[in-house]
Amino acid sequence: MLGFYSCQKNFKNPATDIDLSDRKGGDDDDKNPKSLTKGSVDTIQKGFSFTEGPAVDHHGNVFFTDQPNDRIYRWDAKTGKVTLFLQGTGRANGMEFDRDGDLIACSDMHGEVWKIHPDGSHTVLVNNYKGKLLNGPNDVWINPVNGGIYITDPIFPRDYWDASDPRKQNWEPKHSEQAATGKGGHVYYLAPGQHELVRVTTMPEWNTDTWPNGIVGTPDGKTLYVNNWTYDGTGKIQAFDINPNGTLSHIRTLVSNVNFCDGMSLDKLGNIYVSGGPGVNVFDPGGNNILTINTGGGSNNVFAGENNKLLFMTGPVDRITSITMNVQGVERF
Repeated sequence: MLGFYSCQKNFKNPATDIDLSDRKGGDDDDKNPKSLTKGSVDTIQKGFSFTEGPAVDHHGNVFFTDQPNDRIYRWDAKTGKVTLFLQGTGRANGMEFDRDGDLIACSDMHGEVWKIHPDGSHTVLVNNYKGKLLNGPNDVWINPVNGGIYITDPIFPRDYWDASDPRKQNWEPKHSEQAATGKGGHVYYLAPGQHELVRVTTMPEWNTDTWPNGIVGTPDGKTLYVNNWTYDGTGKIQAFDINPNGTLSHIRTLVSNVNFCDGMSLDKLGNIYVSGGPGVNVFDPGGNNILTINTGGGSNNVFAGENNKLLFMTGPVDRITSITMNVQGVERF
């Protein structure tokens, strides 16, 4: 397990430095962090309020959110241009494309999960668990094997919530509609063709009084990774086995004592890319921090581009950035 750090070690400046000081791999290129990256961090565009939720489509284009402005933008993989896709998103946060080309978005204005169609229209997939308002869906992963949807649901009070909203409260939140006491943080599963969520973090080892945040799974649909956002060094990245019915089992801690962990992605070598702190931190399947990509701050990341070798990063808060990789990502239908 790793010691206390903000989802990273040995923070460096300038912000675009790539920190290889925690390299734990050998000389084999597949395990050598230096072989993962090619070049340096580039700023694609800035001038946003808070970028989040990058989702890659079948062609390598990326859709991302500017949550304070309630917008979704589209980055074109061929031209590099950024255009507005949708204004009025339900305050979309984490997003991912499904196999039909629809954009699944965690829209926390009213605690909903949206299916956004290519023409910008949407369908609300879910807005409650057993009749009670969700905390605020935060991030999403879709199992590529069966199309089942997993979401994280932490309670982060928003200033745009109405005063009558039962989730409205000061920081640090101590109330949730999903728990008698505490934050009621859970992971939920929506099976294909179903309309009701299943709570899948019911095991006694799961801590409900925290903020589950980033989520990603393996392309074979067998393993799910979830991190929880914290500020006091108690954060974790945990792994679960995915059962045939979509429920989870065999919870185990991959990384412990981390802070401010956010969105995640995977590459074809099984490495986990975790945004948060100074940028993106890369962990190998054993939980070793093998690489840190400093951008000056980060909220989420996804592999994109026509060859699926561009790591597209949201953050620092006002911009989107990228770095060319020598390895492909896995999150693309």
